[in-house]
Amino acid sequence: MRDLGAGFRYLLKGQRWVARHGRSYGFGLLPGLVTLVLYAAVLVALALWGEDAVTWATPFADDWSSPWAGLFRGFLTAVLFALALLLAVVTFTAVTLLIGQPFYENLSEKVDRDVSPDGYAPESGLPLWRELWISARDSLRIVVRAALWGVLLFGCGFIPVVGQTVVPVVGVFVTGFFLTEELTAVALQRRGVELRTRLALLRSRKTLVWGFGAPLAAAFLVPFVAVFLMPGAVAGATLMARDLLGEEIDEGGEAGEQAATTFPQPPSGSPSPGR
Repeated sequence: MRDLGAGFRYLLKGQRWVARHGRSYGFGLLPGLVTLVLYAAVLVALALWGEDAVTWATPFADDWSSPWAGLFRGFLTAVLFALALLLAVVTFTAVTLLIGQPFYENLSEKVDRDVSPDGYAPESGLPLWRELWISARDSLRIVVRAALWGVLLFGCGFIPVVGQTVVPVVGVFVTGFFLTEELTAVALQRRGVELRTRLALLRSRKTLVWGFGAPLAAAFLVPFVAVFLMPGAVAGATLMARDLLGEEIDEGGEAGEQAATTFPQPPSGSPSPGR
């Protein structure tokens, strides 16, 4: 239970960090706003023309007697929109992080320097195109896993009682786990930690992950909230990544920035976890 509280504190600490660094917060909002506009456009289009798309895809129901054809197509339209909403929630973080890779990399590095006792922030040393490729590849793998869980939970939602009580709670925790993976990946990829190793780290501290990710997943269900919480979520995930790897966190914060001008960075050839 201690890890559960620690995870939630990292979420709060991340929000406090961006509140103290307004410039980083402002730049961190831009990718979320772009993603929100894109998703809103898709959902509006689906709301306007989803029924037409379902009608086109079900010509076999044209000869059904009233009201069965309308009920059947109305049900499919509702399911289509619900799945689109679920997919939007599951993929929002991945798409935002991909669009805002340079912004969030910079923010995460600043957090590392701020809380590191020697002011050092690990760097991947990879060109931007390579970082984007790795991020897109790993995000796709996570989204596929999350989508499979989403379909399973959506189906379980039709089970009487359980579907209306247990399933939504499980869904928040599952979504929170995958959200945390995406967010901690910003800091862990800079350290050369591969996806398989990242997942093993997160599974070894599940209550820590749930304490961070479950409240965030619940908050992300509220329209527009995800945009404003994303910068702080990246900052908090960076702090949690340091915890997962056993790296020291200087709670004084500003001491890290001052030390950065005094302590030399480790040589470029220093070992780091393999990619």
